[in-house]
Amino acid sequence: MPGIDGILGKKLGMTQVFTDAGKAKAVTAVEAGPCKVIQVRTPGKDGYSAAQLGFGQAKKLTSAEKGHLKDQGQFKYLREFRLEAVEGISVGNVIDVSEFKAGDKVDVIGISKGKGFAGVVKRHHFKGGPKTHGQSDRQRAPGAIGSTTTPGHVWKGLKMGGHLGDERVTARNLEVLSADAGRNLLLIEGAIPGAKNSLVIIKKSHKGS
Repeated sequence: MPGIDGILGKKLGMTQVFTDAGKAKAVTAVEAGPCKVIQVRTPGKDGYSAAQLGFGQAKKLTSAEKGHLKDQGQFKYLREFRLEAVEGISVGNVIDVSEFKAGDKVDVIGISKGKGFAGVVKRHHFKGGPKTHGQSDRQRAPGAIGSTTTPGHVWKGLKMGGHLGDERVTARNLEVLSADAGRNLLLIEGAIPGAKNSLVIIKKSHKGS
């Protein structure tokens, strides 16, 4: 589809594939699309150019969602893609895996797995304290957090224990190893953010272009 260089998908999990040379590569399988254009935003009406895509089957919709979709379908996810121009794009257009091919570089956006409260060793990869000389309770502690007499307080933003994960993460410049339009399946080399069956946004990478 002209102008739209991304697609919505569902992370299925990881596996491995073998190259012609017999080398094993770890890949993530993604059920990508098909997505439907639900809304087109124009500079004259909205102040910017974008297309809103719908993906996934929703079990129930609110009245507001039904009014917005206007019989376009019952979509679980709606996400907007900013565009340079919207010429050639109209409501009802379908985006599928055929927009991608093996060798393409993509950026994958997802919500990382939530880990709850985590200490500094797990959250920030601190080394921990010494395990000898009586330090029986310091193995995973952060150590001193003060800054002596000057400035006399704990600096804002200091790395400490706290909530880990459940945040938007982008994995950049990953390679598409296979694009199967018949099964709506993308195999992307390496790991991508998110839990199994979670929503991911796949965009063609413009790094270095």
